[in-house]
Amino acid sequence: MALSRKQKKAFLTAVVTAGVYLSFRYLLPLIFPFLAAYLMALLLQPSAAFLEKRLRISFRGRMIGVPIGMIGGVELILLSIFLVGLLVAGGRRFTEELEHFLEELPGRMEELSLLGQQFEQSIERVLHLPAGKIGQLFRGTGLQGGGQVKEILLPQLLQKSVPAAAGIVRAVIVVVLFFIASILSLQEMDELRRRRFDSMFHREFFLLGRRLAVTGSAWLKTQSVIFLMTSAFSMAGLLLIGNPYYILGGIGIGVLDALPIFGAGTALVPWSLFLLFKREWGHALILFGLYLLCYFLREFTEAHLMGKKMGLSPLETLAAIYVGLQLFGLFGFLLGPIGLLIIKDFVEEYGEADEGAAAH
Repeated sequence: MALSRKQKKAFLTAVVTAGVYLSFRYLLPLIFPFLAAYLMALLLQPSAAFLEKRLRISFRGRMIGVPIGMIGGVELILLSIFLVGLLVAGGRRFTEELEHFLEELPGRMEELSLLGQQFEQSIERVLHLPAGKIGQLFRGTGLQGGGQVKEILLPQLLQKSVPAAAGIVRAVIVVVLFFIASILSLQEMDELRRRRFDSMFHREFFLLGRRLAVTGSAWLKTQSVIFLMTSAFSMAGLLLIGNPYYILGGIGIGVLDALPIFGAGTALVPWSLFLLFKREWGHALILFGLYLLCYFLREFTEAHLMGKKMGLSPLETLAAIYVGLQLFGLFGFLLGPIGLLIIKDFVEEYGEADEGAAAH
């Protein structure tokens, strides 16, 4: 029995969805270093090609030039040095702030101890417990746990040290592969394009490449806008409460907000609660309001900007991000919208081809 048009489209959608899921789950981790290297080669190609033409010289009637792959490798090294320099400068600034914090730590610990005692007394009054009962429970638990630190913590550290060392070696290998693959991709860019165009799957390559470029560009621009806005609002909020490190703190909150596992609430919510216990109601309200502002700013801007640039509605973008996070974890934030767009493109492509064949 022949399938109806609706049944064919439903079957095609299911097959394409399964293919996208399996590719993201099992194939993408294997080719990710080479895919990232190819994208880096695309990024370096305009400047490398310009320099390659400028560096050509004529010698005894022959044109001699520097290979574009070598130029791209030098550019990649310089870019890496620049990024490492930024990290070192940021790390030095962080170390200075950490030293200052450690100098003030004894006073902060005494302040926290007083706040803890006030908190214990409040709980005892609410629960009608004898004075000092909560403190005895906490201190008993702490002493018991402290006596078992060596027995529990050290074996765990030893057990996890070997996988950690293996992970570091694996990361170094991936970085080396990425560097070499970037140079080779840049050197063989024209040949790779020719093979892709001559392939019987050139249409599929075109659809995938277009969606990766559109989604990657939309994601980068959206995250840049959100980071700048979150950092600016955070600096303003910290300046309002009189924090002397409002610039560094604002940037730090912006970085935390860009990490889906953490978010701005990782710093702002505990901080506002701490100020609440100190009875600094105004400052606590400002920080909690800042957290709400950052949260709704990300939710609205992310769905609106990414959806607008990728051709998805805000609701579709939000649903794709959620499904991607559930299926693929942290990277699902980007893989979800990409997967939805690829599914839509392939279903439309093969659906139209099938309808055209049926019409003939």
